[in-house]
Amino acid sequence: MSTLETAAQSDYLCRIAIDPLSRVEGHGKVTLLVDREHHIRQARLHIVEFRGFEKFIQGRPYWEVPVVVQRLCGICPVSHNLAASKAVDQLVGAHNIPPTAEKIRRLMHYGQILQSHAVHFFHLASPDFLFSFDDPIAHRHIGGVMADFPDIARQGVRLRKYGQEVIQVTTGKRVHGTGNVPGGVNKALTLRERNALLIDLDLMTQWARNILKLIKQAYALNPGYFTYFATIRSHYLSLVRADGALELYHGGLRARNAQGEILFDHLDDRRYAQVLREQVKPWSYMKFPFINSLGPEQGWYRVGPLARINNCDFIATPLAEEERQEFVALGQGQPVHATLAYHWARMIELLHAIEAIKGLLLDADLFGDELTARGEMVREGIGVIEAPRGTLFHHYRINEDGLIEKANLIVSTTHNNQAMNESIRQVAERYLDGKELTEPLLNQIEVAVRAYDPCLSCATHALGQMPLYVERVDQESGAVLDCLVRNADGELSGASECLIQYHKD
Repeated sequence: MSTLETAAQSDYLCRIAIDPLSRVEGHGKVTLLVDREHHIRQARLHIVEFRGFEKFIQGRPYWEVPVVVQRLCGICPVSHNLAASKAVDQLVGAHNIPPTAEKIRRLMHYGQILQSHAVHFFHLASPDFLFSFDDPIAHRHIGGVMADFPDIARQGVRLRKYGQEVIQVTTGKRVHGTGNVPGGVNKALTLRERNALLIDLDLMTQWARNILKLIKQAYALNPGYFTYFATIRSHYLSLVRADGALELYHGGLRARNAQGEILFDHLDDRRYAQVLREQVKPWSYMKFPFINSLGPEQGWYRVGPLARINNCDFIATPLAEEERQEFVALGQGQPVHATLAYHWARMIELLHAIEAIKGLLLDADLFGDELTARGEMVREGIGVIEAPRGTLFHHYRINEDGLIEKANLIVSTTHNNQAMNESIRQVAERYLDGKELTEPLLNQIEVAVRAYDPCLSCATHALGQMPLYVERVDQESGAVLDCLVRNADGELSGASECLIQYHKD
């Protein structure tokens, strides 16, 4: 549950913290700097946890990495496992894994997409659609959904459960499985496993279509929220298939600008470092990626379902393609920039995942005998996939003993870092500025963040020395008595400079 807290004051500014953010994965907060007239001077998303996977996997054998890095997250472990596995494939020279291995990996990936999208929409975001933004906080959660819309809640549980069953069959476990090995997978499917997964797929297809109808009804009733709320114009980045289709497992990088013009297309994902850079800021553990040619101020972009639907030319499965065409028509020839449209795009992908799973389950290659491939070892490997939340990069370099000597992970939520900050700033300026802040108003900030489906624990990676902010608070009154800031450069500031220094770029 979010709390409204006056955490620091000066003669002219008050810091309001939404801490912690609710109904998101991981730990984060939003701070607002407000003057005496209730005008918003600053709005920022802070990631307040740090997990140093890029550092502590150094020195580990390369074959351990796919199993280790999936511990980054309990919601999207398959995504990290697959991206790392694709990187390790390159290390062992398996540039083309057998068809059986690739299709089993694709099947587990679609299971991941399905279960993750179901978790986010039904368990975390659905109250934002089913209830008003100022609905009582005691009711505005999955418990309220179960009480008022039991059929929708049950469908969400069943959809997620099915995705988990696909993951279990292909990886050996529902969470943190071990199905991927260097150069392929360690087991094929059995006919019994396949037949069990075919049950109820048509029913789930209908549920996905019903949810899309619900979202379109919400749009029709509140077009202003889809048009203005948290809406920002941005560039978009995603993988696409060679023919321009939506591609979630393996493709080339495509970026469009805010007008829909292509910035680069079908770029080999192993060349990502030629077009993307990362910036570090002292007030967050999360990095700020940008398109190098445009610079950090103009080159930030968005990834995830909205980017993928905006970027692709078509979707290969018919029902999802039908929904995509209706969705992109909203943009009238340009990308759809509405942040709440992330939910709409996410459910189109959920429908696509169900269709793709059915197609794969009917593919005879799933039962093949050739499961792995090997080649000549190399020292560097890069794996890129489209995780549920967006494009995911795993980049590893090994030494002559096969031990990791360098690792770089750019996760989906990190790509969206600047965009999330821009969206909450837009909400603060449009809907909160000049008003006395209340919990329902602050919930609108959280609605904007939730649209991105951030996985904050996945995204907590930074370069250089970690910033640190310490407060001494009176136990009875809650007043801040003293504070100390160490910024990313290692410089210290005392109480007199604390507020200004901490919020300095």
